[in-house]
Amino acid sequence: MAKAAKTIKVEQTGSAIRRHHSQRSTLIGLKLNKIGRTAELPDTPEVRGMITKVQHLVRVVGEK
Repeated sequence: MAKAAKTIKVEQTGSAIRRHHSQRSTLIGLKLNKIGRTAELPDTPEVRGMITKVQHLVRVVGEK
């Protein structure tokens, strides 16, 4: 039986307007592009790094 992969639920709280294009691209990579959207993502170092890059625009809602 395979182990269940850990996931992180992330919500966008800030606007991407007037942000650097790399931060906008990071939000799109996290499947977020509007305030209030949530996405459930795998808990990997890559995703954690993306969240850190835009930590002023998102919040972690939950972890499994």
